[in-house]
Amino acid sequence: MSESDKINRSATLTWCGLTDVGRFRKNNEDAFLALTFNSEEVRYLGKIGDARLGGSDYIFAVSDGMGGENAGEFASKIAVDKIAELLPKSFNLGAMGLDRGCSQILAELVNRIHTQMMEMGSHYEECLGMGATLSLCWFTPGRMYFAHVGDSRIYYFPRKGEMQQITEDHTHVARLVKKGRISAFEARSRPDRNVLEQALGGNVKRIDPQIGSVEYEVGDRFVLCTDGVTDGISNRRIQALTEYPPANFADLNYAERLVVDAKQESGRDNLTALAVEIG
Repeated sequence: MSESDKINRSATLTWCGLTDVGRFRKNNEDAFLALTFNSEEVRYLGKIGDARLGGSDYIFAVSDGMGGENAGEFASKIAVDKIAELLPKSFNLGAMGLDRGCSQILAELVNRIHTQMMEMGSHYEECLGMGATLSLCWFTPGRMYFAHVGDSRIYYFPRKGEMQQITEDHTHVARLVKKGRISAFEARSRPDRNVLEQALGGNVKRIDPQIGSVEYEVGDRFVLCTDGVTDGISNRRIQALTEYPPANFADLNYAERLVVDAKQESGRDNLTALAVEIG
């Protein structure tokens, strides 16, 4: 085993998560997940904690539901619950450290969740049209694999280097920005900025999830959040709150800083943030 492998297997993950209904909504249609699993068991984790990497892998995810009545709240819960049900069955393949294997597992996982949500929508009137975003991080020693559908986001904060938004928003407005037709600043104020082109379930027949991986080092951080956070604060503000918060936020954990600040600035939507640090 190389020296870097030894360091990665002895690394510690520290995480914190928070979800809030916001200032105007009655229901919280966001959900987040933290769990650890190996070939023998699956164990849910608390919203704040730390653990050593090595014999188990770790999953963190956020989801933003949508739909009439309580369907949105139901949809996001389905999205995160299905991860715990489906992913651990493939642990043995993932534990081999095969990038191709992990990517295939995540692609299959996301498509199976999508299919099951579509089936529920067609069989149960109360689930008709329900959908959800999903942004998921799967931590193995030395590498984080991710899967993403929708407009929740995953940010990467390398210890050495600039913050990176590693997921792409699956929205019409984001596509216009990518093509250079509008600026990122213009996109933030457009009334159609939250119109999704891809989501789990809903009216999207086929999805094309974004699948990828990041090789991390000790000192790196990752932040997952729903669009209620990014509606209230910019990427620059997210970076500032994560890396060098003002004095009045210094005693809050990473997730609390983002949710509290975004709620103060906007709060029009539910807000969820989940942060993971490698130590």
